[in-house]
Amino acid sequence: MIDKRNFKLDVLLPMKAHSERVPNKNFKIFIDRPLYHWVTSTLEKSDYIKTIWINTDSDFIAKDAVKNFKKVKIINRPEHLRGDFVSMNKIIDHDINMIKSEHFIQTHSTNPLLKRETLEKSINHYFENLSLYDSLFSVTKIQSRFYTESMVPFNHDPNELKRTQDLQPLYEENSNIYIFSKQSFNDAGKKRVGIKPNMFIIDKLESIDIDNENDWKIAELIAKYNIGNLQ
Repeated sequence: MIDKRNFKLDVLLPMKAHSERVPNKNFKIFIDRPLYHWVTSTLEKSDYIKTIWINTDSDFIAKDAVKNFKKVKIINRPEHLRGDFVSMNKIIDHDINMIKSEHFIQTHSTNPLLKRETLEKSINHYFENLSLYDSLFSVTKIQSRFYTESMVPFNHDPNELKRTQDLQPLYEENSNIYIFSKQSFNDAGKKRVGIKPNMFIIDKLESIDIDNENDWKIAELIAKYNIGNLQ
């Protein structure tokens, strides 16, 4: 039996200054405060979180984060890891080798609707199933009719028109939560999704990852509607 008092881990919260599709996305005001404040506030409130490590190339984010959040520590992103085409796994590899911890959770500033309850459920699920799985990542369950680009049905038979709720579900990696250990990361060839990963389902309305302007608008509408229930 794993002692729940040990269900604590460090957070990797990478943020760069530049954003191509939504300018200044990470610190653009989302309703009433910078976007990255939303998920950082959720992380800060959890007793399961020891330290929030923000890897950034932005002096503004570094100064603002330390000023506003007690659990935050800054990792200044080295030049060789800057730019829009650097693999996130390379940034993770750099960071976990600087931190004296074994278990990590990685999330993004672009997940403002992620709830503390969901975060803590995922952490519990990860530790309680370590004998079966080496890592965890969050997904959104989808039951719709899909086709390939060449119009080949992917998950259904057009001649047998099943109800969508009866279709075999597909699971979309939604980039909200990744939990792993140093060992699982290295065993998987330096990847956050391990060799034996466990999928953790998050509700679609909570798991929006802001990638473009339309995502931003949808997330703001949901946040305004659910403002009393978030965090």
